Amino acid sequence: MKNSDKNRKYKVQRTKYGTLQLVKLYKLATVSYLVLLTSYLLSSCYSFKDVSIEPEAKTVRISYIDNRARIINPNLSQRLTDKLRQKVINQTRLSQTNNDEAHYDISGQITDYYVTTSGISNQQAATNRLNVTVHIVFKNRIDDKKSFETDFTRNFDFSATLSLNQAEASLTDLVVQNLTDEIFNRIFSNW
Repeated sequence: MKNSDKNRKYKVQRTKYGTLQLVKLYKLATVSYLVLLTSYLLSSCYSFKDVSIEPEAKTVRISYIDNRARIINPNLSQRLTDKLRQKVINQTRLSQTNNDEAHYDISGQITDYYVTTSGISNQQAATNRLNVTVHIVFKNRIDDKKSFETDFTRNFDFSATLSLNQAEASLTDLVVQNLTDEIFNRIFSNW
């Protein structure tokens, strides 16, 4: 081995084809890939494939989710309602109806939507938190014991350098997705 090869910071190996491989770089890339893959998998929490529906259930009514919060995001009600309808139709065998006697009846309202400071740096707000609460009423007309009424609250941090309008532009999709998944899983995954 040449003197210059002994002094190299990275261990270099020659393959049978004569190309060079940086072993440490390969290991770093592998670890980075595993960290990213794990982060991706963990970020998709609240999404289950096992759906639990009584065999007799055929229809669902999902009413418009009204916005009754102190601060109104004008897009949130419609987007949340549409996303929940889409998820239920795409991931269950239920047919959507407007009939008052639907087997499953889902209604609700956005009851809280506000911003708090969640992080301070140098005596100034560094991070703000958007807090969103949705009150959901689920009526199971086949098995009333499975009916419930509950609040779903999610928090979303954003930089304090952003206005609420700027934060909403980047967070609304995440708010809608997380709340939809949580509502869907509570109704159809029995958790």
